Amino acid sequence: MHGKSTAKEATRRLAAIDLGSNSFHLLVANYQDGRLQVVAKMGEKVQLAAGLDADENFTPDAMARALACLERFAPFLEDVDADDMRIVGTNALRAARNADELIRRAQASIGHAIEIIGGREEARLIYLGTAHALAEVHGRRLIVDIGGGSTELIIGEDFEPQALESLHMGCVAYTGTFFADSNITEKRFRRAEMAALSEIANIQRQYRRLGWQDPIGSSGTIKAAAAVIAASGDGDASVIERNALLKLRKRLIGFGQLDKVAMEGLKEDRARVFPAGVAILCAVFEAFDLERMRYSDGALREGVLFDLVGRDTPEDSRRHSVESMMHRYSVDVGHADNVARCALAAFDQLQTAWQMSDEQRLFLYWAAQLHEIGLAISHSQFHRHGAYLIEHSDLTGFSRPEQQSLAFLVRAHRRKFPQKESETPANSKHCEDWRLIRLLRVAVCLHHSRSERALDDAVFHADGDALHVEIPAARRHPLLFNDLEQEAAYQRAVGLKLTFDV
Repeated sequence: MHGKSTAKEATRRLAAIDLGSNSFHLLVANYQDGRLQVVAKMGEKVQLAAGLDADENFTPDAMARALACLERFAPFLEDVDADDMRIVGTNALRAARNADELIRRAQASIGHAIEIIGGREEARLIYLGTAHALAEVHGRRLIVDIGGGSTELIIGEDFEPQALESLHMGCVAYTGTFFADSNITEKRFRRAEMAALSEIANIQRQYRRLGWQDPIGSSGTIKAAAAVIAASGDGDASVIERNALLKLRKRLIGFGQLDKVAMEGLKEDRARVFPAGVAILCAVFEAFDLERMRYSDGALREGVLFDLVGRDTPEDSRRHSVESMMHRYSVDVGHADNVARCALAAFDQLQTAWQMSDEQRLFLYWAAQLHEIGLAISHSQFHRHGAYLIEHSDLTGFSRPEQQSLAFLVRAHRRKFPQKESETPANSKHCEDWRLIRLLRVAVCLHHSRSERALDDAVFHADGDALHVEIPAARRHPLLFNDLEQEAAYQRAVGLKLTFDV
């Protein structure tokens, strides 16, 4: 992805939508020869985080704002293939109790899946976008991105992050907490700064120990601060100096009321949340003893596009996460490889008949690689332990739905099918995974004896959901017959037919 290509690459039209806690952003770009050429770029203040009620549910008005924004974005996506598009949700969608309802309605409206990403995954993507924007600049960087509901802080060098954190502090959330009645005072401003300093304290020592040469800020709050400072004559729009930031702080307190905040360089729709964002920025400067910070245009949406380019290639960060997990939990690599080879051989034979995607093939492979990680905890119920580890670990590159899907494959690879999902497989929310589960389960059965050689020459046939397996004569033995009989019984219990020749 980062190297030079000798032949001219075909142009890909890519799209990313970032469903942030304060703003929604759309970016459509052509990708060729390692570069993005922007086709369309839009941003709207939706303020999802401000639309959370006392029960942490999105209000009807907040949902209406979100859906209306996505309707305006939709025409820009018409020329983009589904595989070249990602829509990601961040802190507000992570926090809301009724996020599933908004996601369901939004997906129906825009016709594409929406992924909620974890805080550290958000930080990784922000770093990727910023690093590409600063590709000519070398040395270790501190990246700061103040959003509506969270603030991401990353240290990295070149395209590799070395520390990733997402802290629970954002300009919309802090506005509601510290400036709820619209009053701006020195005392309230300092309370907001102290709360931010308390959040940063958890990572302060580690980050200062790593060190950096270049502090970089990205996204709305820092962009707005740089613009206001430049408009006041205290600097330019690419750098925020500490003294200029403190003058900005004093000016904001001087307004006394959020409704009175109006400054050259500051957009009207950001004015109410700007003081809280500046309080967080002041805390970052204080905690890390910064004298200056440069502003960069690269942000989450650019990171999503560059990550999309790297997917399904050797540079796919999800591959590295799986390999790291295998190492961490001492997986029997030889056995995992044998199960994976068998499962993929079955997949390749049935891909057309069962209309399975190349992305599903990847997930089947990763599930086969990780199906025994739970053994690091206990042999009893190790499929459950493995699923828990996958779902609750920070897996770089994976969205939350992707982690849940991978965890479900591992959870369901042995013993009885999970009861809640097995009641109606055809209608399950995991219905796309059921065929993968069946192939993984059969592959595990075929390698129960843990032979050194993969049984990847079995022949698989499908008639609808009826699955038939032919085992080569040289590989047949009584134990395998018993294992397949038990597996056929498990599948019959949920209305699925498995037959075999042994």
